Amino acid sequence: MNLSLVIGVLMLVLKVGAYWLTGSAAILSDAAESVVHVAAVAFASFSMRLSLKPADKDHPYGHSKIGFFSAGFEGGLIALAACFIIFAAVRDWISGHALHNLGTGGLLTLAATLINGALGAYLIGVGRRRNSLILVANGKHVLTDCWTSLGVLIGVGLTMLTSWRAVDPIIGIVMALNILWSGYGLMRESVSGLLDEADPKTTEKIEAILTEETTRRGIAFHELRHRHNGDGHIIDVHLLFPNATPLTTAHRMATEIEETLSQRILPFADVHTHLEPLEEHDLVHPKPNA
Repeated sequence: MNLSLVIGVLMLVLKVGAYWLTGSAAILSDAAESVVHVAAVAFASFSMRLSLKPADKDHPYGHSKIGFFSAGFEGGLIALAACFIIFAAVRDWISGHALHNLGTGGLLTLAATLINGALGAYLIGVGRRRNSLILVANGKHVLTDCWTSLGVLIGVGLTMLTSWRAVDPIIGIVMALNILWSGYGLMRESVSGLLDEADPKTTEKIEAILTEETTRRGIAFHELRHRHNGDGHIIDVHLLFPNATPLTTAHRMATEIEETLSQRILPFADVHTHLEPLEEHDLVHPKPNA
C-alpha cells in the first residue's frame, strides 16, 4: 500500500504536468482520476491497517468490514471526479480551447500508463496471494487508471493526426463515463458487502460441500446462512443428527464438517454449527401457528 501511494503521487505529478503543457481535456480527465486515486489509496492504506487489528470487546467480529467502506469511499470520489471531467470537457469543447505540446504531454502520459500497468498487476498478484480484498480492489483501480491513460493516448494521437479539436473533449467525456461506471461498480460492491448480500456462487459451493459431508455421515442440514466479512466468510448452519447419536460423536462430526468448510471456502471461513435432533426436530422447534 505504501508503494501504491508513492507511485500514485508520482503519477499525479506526471499527469498534471502533461495537462499543464497541453491543455488537453482528455489528459485532464486522466489527471483528475489520479487525484481521486491518491485520496482513495490513502484511505485504503488506513483501512488495511484497521482491518488487520484483532477482534476486541467493542468489535467481536474484527474490523475487516472497513474494506467495504473503503470501496464505497473510493467509488464516491471516482463519481465526483467523472462529473468534473465531463464539465471541463464540455466547457473546453464549447470554448475551442487551443492545445499545445501534445507530443511531450503524450510521452508523459505513456510513462504513467506503463508504470500503472505494472503496479496494478503487482498489487492484484500480491492481494490474491495474501487474500487481501483491499489490495486486489486497489490493484483493479490502478489498472482502470492504466486503461484510462491508454484511451487518452489514443485521443491525443487522433488529435495530432486529424487536427480535429473536438476529438480531445469527446475522448475526455468517454473516459469520464468509463470512470463513472468504475465508481458505480465500487459503490455497488460496498453496499452489497455492508448489507450482507448473499453470493449465489458461494451459496452453491457451501451447499455442495455440506451435502457431501452430511450424506457421507448419514445426517442432514438446514438453516444455512453466510456472509462476507471483508476478508473471509462467516457461516452458520444447523446439523440434524439421529436421536441415538452420542453427544461426543455428534460434536466430533460437527467439528470435522466445520474444518472442511474452513479449508475449502477461500480465503477462509469462520463456521458455526448448531446440533439438533433429526426425528423430533419439529417437536423441539414447533412451527409458528402449528
